[in-house]
Amino acid sequence: MDMNDSDASSDEPKKKKQSRVKQKKNPSSSASSSKSKSKDTSLLKQKSPAEFFAENKNIAGFDNPGKSLYTTVRELVENALDSAESISELPVIEITIEEINKGRYNTMIGLVDRERIDEELYDDFESAKAREKRLAKEAKMQETKEKSAALGKKFKEPASAKGAKGRGETAFFRVTCKDNGRGMAHDDIPNMFGRVLSGTKYGLKQTRGKFGLGAKMALIWSKMSTGLPIEITSSMQGQNFTTFCRLDIDIHKNIPHVHLHEKRENKDRWHGAEIQVIIEGNWTTYRLKILHYMRQMAVITPYAQFLFKFISHTPDKNVTIRFARRTDVMPPVPLETKHHPSAVDLLLIKRLISDTSKQNLLQFLQHEFVNISKSHAERLIGEMGPDFSPKMVVKSLTAQQIVRIHQLFRQAKFDDPTGDCLSPAGEYNLRLGIIKELQPDLVATYSGSAHVFEGHPFIVEAGVSLGGKDVKQGLNIFRFANRIPLLFEQGADVITRTALKRINWSSYKINQAQDKIGVFVSIVSTKIPFKGTGKEYIGDDITEISSAVKAALKQCCCQLKAKIVKKLQAKERQERKRNLNRYIPDACRAVMEVMEHVANEERENAKRHKKIFEKEDEDLIEKVTSEQVTEITLRDCLTQHVEQVDYEMALEYVTQSGVSEEPREDIYLNSLGSSHKFVDFHSPVYVFRFIS
Repeated sequence: MDMNDSDASSDEPKKKKQSRVKQKKNPSSSASSSKSKSKDTSLLKQKSPAEFFAENKNIAGFDNPGKSLYTTVRELVENALDSAESISELPVIEITIEEINKGRYNTMIGLVDRERIDEELYDDFESAKAREKRLAKEAKMQETKEKSAALGKKFKEPASAKGAKGRGETAFFRVTCKDNGRGMAHDDIPNMFGRVLSGTKYGLKQTRGKFGLGAKMALIWSKMSTGLPIEITSSMQGQNFTTFCRLDIDIHKNIPHVHLHEKRENKDRWHGAEIQVIIEGNWTTYRLKILHYMRQMAVITPYAQFLFKFISHTPDKNVTIRFARRTDVMPPVPLETKHHPSAVDLLLIKRLISDTSKQNLLQFLQHEFVNISKSHAERLIGEMGPDFSPKMVVKSLTAQQIVRIHQLFRQAKFDDPTGDCLSPAGEYNLRLGIIKELQPDLVATYSGSAHVFEGHPFIVEAGVSLGGKDVKQGLNIFRFANRIPLLFEQGADVITRTALKRINWSSYKINQAQDKIGVFVSIVSTKIPFKGTGKEYIGDDITEISSAVKAALKQCCCQLKAKIVKKLQAKERQERKRNLNRYIPDACRAVMEVMEHVANEERENAKRHKKIFEKEDEDLIEKVTSEQVTEITLRDCLTQHVEQVDYEMALEYVTQSGVSEEPREDIYLNSLGSSHKFVDFHSPVYVFRFIS
């Protein structure tokens, strides 16, 4: 053994020397190896869309487990609303969040729980010294608390220390969303959920989505946090079967990985979709955000019915909230529109040329853009130069000619696009939503006409309320973009800044600090100019939008001011009436004393045959003497006179103000059976339905 070891050790330096000699003799070999290494490192690599969003999940709102749970709920609810509205079906949506503990999760994935062997290895390990220190601190705190209670002083509980890694109470949750919408075709489901940046909502129209990801990002987060697939059950109208699909996504290839895809019997003729996904989340930190989202969604969609459930393994933590439907009047479905010439760039023009079915340039300009008539298109072609003609083949345009078209589009004058393609909530629905959820004392709403920003139409709707339940003192701002609530980054938003800095609330008889003010602003457009990667707020640097928001809020404030002035005047009348009624007994007593004194003098004068008073006065004195006029009758006459004067003043005010300023009560009429034929007549504050 010793000999072999010594031989081996003696051979080692020889081998090293030989290798050094070889390196000296073959310098080209080392150079070639370094070149091959540099080639490997300089090779171009490509990422799939799914891989990009998995690595940059914060862009889509999946910053942490808590926000990921919130975003998953939001995406599923908005998809369900879009699905029901696309077939003009009143939405009925059930959203359930079920808490899954670690043991149950391990059972689901087939993992056997193991007892801890090395306790010190774990993050929540507490040494004996640390435990002794903690118990001593708790005992001292309890002693201080008891002393404070004995002295009648308040004891301030110290803030609890956060976890070492700040993860909070992270757990696993099964999120289920069921709707009564359009449903999905059997063969389309794998690609609709398992292929990022593929869907039915792409095109120039008002959409609720921000990135076009929908439930796909929830599936990616599920794969990253739990590794479990998503389950979809769906059926379309008239189908006698339901589709069940269990799948996940190959993130690197951006293709679906289908576990099970089959047809099942549909006995109930149900149509819609039910999506179930298990993800890591944090209910504790984002509970209020999720509930605020559901409440604000009920405000902006009062025609929908929501049932929200949170199911915990601890029954006293369970939550069930039903947001009832208040109206059956739905806004129209948003229409896909064509691009405005002032809103296109070179890349978009090239894509439109590639996709168009039109043969010549005249037809292309006339049919692929809005607000370009035939005569206008001919004038534009004439302005482009001698190289252009109305009959030239549009697909034969050169790069230079396309640049010329783009330059002319930027310089020429075009009519603004109309807002016909947009689908705002409607002033009627906004008012009903505010009344239903906040139950305010006063509410005013306003819906403006269409405005334009960079070639895209937008409509601003606003509402301002005073009082109500669960409303704090001061400004309570509710922001909506394309009929979805915006809950994050409120401070930089154009709506917040306008309400705080550009509205002089005191000039409208509103106390900004003490009154409970609800500010509701909804903006709809074919392109919402979001700021930031998360698309959670609209910037304050766009003059057209900030001006429209300010004008809409001022209109609401003017309506409220008229109502507040009426209430103040009514209060003043009541106060004046109360004061007059308060002094009637004393005034009657004093008048009666004077009249009785005059009556006594009249009797003395009558004995002397001396006449002082006129006939009417003598009649009154005679009534006082005969007790036909007493203090009680005088009091009744004065009270009646005060009532008459108050009524006449109120009547004069109404006559001067006009009939339109009469006080109005908000009413709601339940609809009759859906079997009746009807015609709706829309007004800003009501919908009148004729049943035939």
